[in-house]
This record gives sequence, C-alpha cells and structure tokens, in this order.
Amino acid sequence: MANYNKVILVGNLTRDPQMSYLPSQTAVTEFGLAVNRRWRDQSGEQREDTMFIDCRVYGKQAETVNQYMAKGRPILVEGRLQLDTWEGKDGSKHSRHRVIVERFQFLGGAPGGGQGAPPQRRQSPAPQQQAQPAYNDDTAPPPPEDSGGEDIPF
Repeated sequence: MANYNKVILVGNLTRDPQMSYLPSQTAVTEFGLAVNRRWRDQSGEQREDTMFIDCRVYGKQAETVNQYMAKGRPILVEGRLQLDTWEGKDGSKHSRHRVIVERFQFLGGAPGGGQGAPPQRRQSPAPQQQAQPAYNDDTAPPPPEDSGGEDIPF
C-alpha cells in the first residue's frame, strides 16, 4: 500500500511567528494557523467551524516567514503532518500533530497597502551565539530536505 503525507492549508496566523535556532544554527519558525470551514446544516442554517493548527518551518524560509508575517495575516502553506509525543512531568503521555511547512505563499497585501502591496517587513532577530533549541527537550528533528522550491515566493 502506498503512503502519502501532504497537507495544503489556507488560513490566518493566530500569533506572531516565533523564530529560534537549532544548535546547527538552522532557523526554525513556529506559528499558529486558523482555518475556517463553512457549510449549511440539514435545516439550511449557515454554520462555521475554526481549526487551529501549529506549524513549523525551517531554514531560509523560516527567516522569511518571521520577517514578513504577523498575527492576522493570510498565508497558504503546503507541507506534511508530523506527530510530536512527549511525557509530562507527572508521567502522563501527550501528543499533538503539527504541519512541517515545505512551501508557502503569502496571500493578500500589506494592511492598508492595497491589493498588490508586498507584506510589511518585521525585524528579524540576529542569530545568537548560544543556540536556542526549538524543542523543550533539546531533541529537534533534522530540517526537511530542500525540495528545490524558491525561498522567497514573491
């Protein structure tokens, strides 16, 4: 049986991106994404649900997302699902899925900048001498292999 792990989502950032660096000095940016689904129920009433998804992006793309994106901005992400598991301090087991972003595209223009305006720049923190791990347990997965896509999608 063949396996396929691909996710494509369009949504808005739920918080400003948070960038850190792996011990190898690879940039890692994490952000939350809110994705809405609208439908009509059996009575014909319009319904809506919102799903909140954690996302992580590596390398040059991580720096680009951190620099240009902010809470509320729309983005299209393409990537794969990853299951993170850990044990709590009380011994309980926890898990959650996240999207490892392989490609992305900014949507819309800068706030108040019109339809074709590029996203506004945010200051990117400089790499620190002491690397900050992206995981609490100091074990981060290796960054995904370069898929040959462009680093800056505009």
